[in-house]
Amino acid sequence: MSHTPHDLHSEFPDATEALRTLKTDNEHFGKLAAQYHEVNREIHRIDSGIEPASDDRTEELKKERLSILDQVAVMIKDVTP
Repeated sequence: MSHTPHDLHSEFPDATEALRTLKTDNEHFGKLAAQYHEVNREIHRIDSGIEPASDDRTEELKKERLSILDQVAVMIKDVTP
């Protein structure tokens, strides 16, 4: 299996512990992370030419990915001392 760019750990390289804590302790984060990975994988498939998509659909997915990253960033800040 190939590495998908932009996974949460590469987006937040200094927050490994916070991500681990959120994943085990926060149900909402778990759902958000799953949604992020689904959207990110779809973008990767489109960018790789594996899955066709309109420019509008690609843009919509990238905006959704950014929105989720913003939410995750806030959650990381909230659990980081």
